Amino acid sequence: MARRAIIILCAAALALGACQADEGAPTATGPAPADPDAPAVETTPEQTDPPVDPASVEANELGQIPVIMHHRVTDGGGGEYDRSPEEFRAELEGLYDAGYRPVRVVDLVRGEIHVPAGTTPVALTFDDSSSEQFALTPAGEVDPDTAIGILMDVAATWEDADPVASLYINAGPFGVAESGPLLTWLHEHGFELGNHTLRHANLGQASAADVRRELALGARVITDHVPEAEVVTLSLPLGIWPDPRDLAYAGEHEGDPYAHAGVLLVGAGPAPSPYSSEFDPLAIPRIRSSSWDGGEANYGSEFWLQWFQDNPDQRYVSDGNPATVSFPGERAEDLDPAFAEAANPY
Repeated sequence: MARRAIIILCAAALALGACQADEGAPTATGPAPADPDAPAVETTPEQTDPPVDPASVEANELGQIPVIMHHRVTDGGGGEYDRSPEEFRAELEGLYDAGYRPVRVVDLVRGEIHVPAGTTPVALTFDDSSSEQFALTPAGEVDPDTAIGILMDVAATWEDADPVASLYINAGPFGVAESGPLLTWLHEHGFELGNHTLRHANLGQASAADVRRELALGARVITDHVPEAEVVTLSLPLGIWPDPRDLAYAGEHEGDPYAHAGVLLVGAGPAPSPYSSEFDPLAIPRIRSSSWDGGEANYGSEFWLQWFQDNPDQRYVSDGNPATVSFPGERAEDLDPAFAEAANPY
């Protein structure tokens, strides 16, 4: 059974007070198609351009996708996990010029990737909800010096993509006393609000009860301000799992349930396509946003983006049609059988 199906069943069981943790992560071969009974999440509109011959754009919707992990965007670049505004702006401009188009993590998890033919999805993620990531001016405008402000500014030049990203929230989002207007603005403008626990907890050192509390109340940080928001993906603080792992998938604390259809890891490399049999929505690898001097291989974004340039056959390339999954015929065995009806080999 695919892990997404397990999450749906577990969430249903929670409503009856019957969902219990097991001894480890359930096995999975990949995602199932979007559940028709799952709550709707606002997604990027479907492409309306005429269909193209997938071979003409070398479509490969079984290729890999970069999921880039960001933290602070601050003058001087901050620490190892941070970037300067100049570096972040250059990253965004370079991604677009190289044919990448932003999507959210929930879009990957649900297999709802709507980017133009010939382009590649890239998921921009932001952990910790720091003040450098997002702020509003007294006039209610996006602060242009924040990460989201830079993203909005760069995206104003894009003709075929929206400025979307997934932000993973802790208590006291963005360092302001009244964070409701900020969370509401992000939700209304198509950004995903995800769970990063209440206090950025090391879940590997927490009891089962404390894990459930951290995750349930972490989701409440968002839904208390934006009741209509769905918190369906989790970024593990420090990349550390609880024990057992399925505490991260679904649970309940004092009547507050949580259920995550997607879980983000820290570092490593690109993510498999959500249509690939290798895709595990509950263990999605990420690439740290960082520079690379061309020396020994590392696992930062500049290294992997160069790797995709050198290995274009490994990169996800869209056919522009959300109803089909196009790929070179020799890759047919890589397809998750759940998407067999949408398969469009060439």
